[in-house]
Amino acid sequence: MVSVRDAGEAVRARVIPDMTPSAAWRQNLDAVVAVLDRAGIDYFCLRPVNNLHSSIAINARDRDRTLAVLRSDGELATAQIRTGSVTDAGFSGGRGKNAVQVFFPVTSPYGTTVLGSGSACEIEFWKTQKGEGGAPPTIVGPRRNAVASELPAEADYRLVPAITLNPMMPVDEPPRYRTRSEFAMVPAEDVRFPIDVVYTWVDGNDPDWVARKNSSLTAFGREQINTIATNDSRFISRDELKYSLRSIVAYAPWVRKIFLVTDDQIPAWLDTSDPRLTVVSHRELFGDTGVLPTFNSHAIESRLHRIPGLSEHFIYFNDDMFLGRPVSPDSFFHANGIAKFFQSKAQLDAGPATKFDAPVTAAGKNNRRHIAERFHRGITQKMQHVPYTLQKSVLEEIEKWLPDEVRQTAEHPFRHPGDLSIPSSLQHYWAYLTRRAVPGSIKYTYADLAHPSTPVQLAFLLARRHCDVFCLNDTDSAAVAHSEQAAMMADFLPQYFPFRSPFELPDDVAAERAKFSATELGRAAQQSRVGARIPQQGTYQSRALQHD
Repeated sequence: MVSVRDAGEAVRARVIPDMTPSAAWRQNLDAVVAVLDRAGIDYFCLRPVNNLHSSIAINARDRDRTLAVLRSDGELATAQIRTGSVTDAGFSGGRGKNAVQVFFPVTSPYGTTVLGSGSACEIEFWKTQKGEGGAPPTIVGPRRNAVASELPAEADYRLVPAITLNPMMPVDEPPRYRTRSEFAMVPAEDVRFPIDVVYTWVDGNDPDWVARKNSSLTAFGREQINTIATNDSRFISRDELKYSLRSIVAYAPWVRKIFLVTDDQIPAWLDTSDPRLTVVSHRELFGDTGVLPTFNSHAIESRLHRIPGLSEHFIYFNDDMFLGRPVSPDSFFHANGIAKFFQSKAQLDAGPATKFDAPVTAAGKNNRRHIAERFHRGITQKMQHVPYTLQKSVLEEIEKWLPDEVRQTAEHPFRHPGDLSIPSSLQHYWAYLTRRAVPGSIKYTYADLAHPSTPVQLAFLLARRHCDVFCLNDTDSAAVAHSEQAAMMADFLPQYFPFRSPFELPDDVAAERAKFSATELGRAAQQSRVGARIPQQGTYQSRALQHD
């Protein structure tokens, strides 16, 4: 236990390296429910307006007994138990008598992040109210919740899964929490269909990959390729993926599966044994289409809908995109399956695509041309550089209507003036004009790692944690700046995301695996899956490789 501060108060907290807000939510609720069940105190779980904490309703006549039980039960010996009051504005400690807050403080290894009262279980004491004119009595809560704050005194109780109480929880859990029938219904606005996440990732420091890239540049002619498309900054790995995965685990526990698309590369720290994570090779993705190896993100993105086992609704992350705080599925999709897309204020340049355009601009212009030809509508806005909400059926439809253009995009090993940028722009407008997507809004920030103000911007982001998503992007900075940017990221990311994800190997194993290139680790993983013997290198034994 260590001393930390939670909401301005000093508390003793346990250090748990892999804690998450959702796990803290569940831990606090489960502990209180267990105590109430042992004591035989009548209660029912609520669905609060604030998804970050849990709520339980108990009749006000049982207040003193409840407090005595909470304070005497040994299972809550290390918990913070605070009496106070609740209103629609939240909990406030002090002299109030209509609520109790219970939580186990947890902190990260260096005490930089505390999961405390924000994830608390809050007990509300409801009052019985006589019915007027012979009407049956009711019970009335001290504040609003997501369903009703006045209910008939006579109740029908049910067991429900966690997602019924908190829409940020996973979909496929068994019922276990006691509530009333009024709270057991699935709200019309709840998203209950599976949502996956897809990443594309490359390690540009991998010598095997660099050799493949240089060979392709020679074969296709360096002078024919836009220099922006081959800038080293586009392919550098600063372990952004590790922290982006941490953000998913911490702030989107509702994600079903994560697919990582790579050129047979695997990061040294990645534990691929977790069933929620699937590594997808470019070879599997492209099959008999396109040209490999490819160094063109537009080409790779044109194949995402071919990932085996991918859900209809998914979110595409670049590894430089992060969730900044807890988000629910309805941040990205409506309950009826309609996707949200996030337009930028930036406008697309006028005119047709030319070889003089930056590759991303040329692709945007090509998107615009096809939208005009197919739907007789014009597009002017770019999209924000945030996670992209996609539907597999829309991507399949685009390939059906534009087979030559999609095929040609897949065949360009480097970004090309004829490319389409499908998941980052074309898919959203196509879905919108076919009534499957609508504009949305999301709180985000974008930081250009090459900009001199970025250190100040990151310090502000770390202090406030006010964004749903953020992007730390570097597209064309000079090589001399790479080490400075790496140091900046190495300082910021572990502070913002200090809790490990289940997709990380122990540090000692990761350090041993780092002796191998990402390509060597990828090949070893492939050989392991087909039962081949994993090769050894020098005197180093294959223990680290075998973690794949």
